[in-house]
Formats: sequence, structure tokens, C-alpha cells
Amino acid sequence: MTITSNENLDIRTMIHDARGPLNRISMNAELVKLVLENDLPRDKALDALNKIITACQDCSDKLQAISNSHKNIGE
Repeated sequence: MTITSNENLDIRTMIHDARGPLNRISMNAELVKLVLENDLPRDKALDALNKIITACQDCSDKLQAISNSHKNIGE
């Protein structure tokens, strides 16, 4: 099975797109850490945790798309 340059570009684009949710997860985890370390309002931590959950689901969807596209390569 040989991957064409277009398929390679598509995979790189999908991987790049999956990094967006991972970056949101990291940023919001840092925010939760700051809230807990500095005794800031609990609502800020809850909002950040909800964003982390949403970003995890988004990342999962993007990784599934990568997996699905990989199955179709060479068929």
C-alpha cells in the first residue's frame, strides 16, 4: 500500500486539526490549576473543565476521522 502525496497531505492536515483541541485542553487545564492554586472562583474552574470535556470529544472525533481515512487508503 502506497500513500500518495495528496493522501499524505490530507493526513497531515487532519493531525494538525487534532492538535487544536489538545491545545485547548492544555490551556484550560492550566486555568483549572491556577484557580485551585490561587483560590479563585469555583465557576472559572467548572467552565474550564467543561471546555476540556468538549475539547476531548472534539479530539476524539478528529482522531476517529484520521483512523477512518487511514482504513480507506489503498482500497
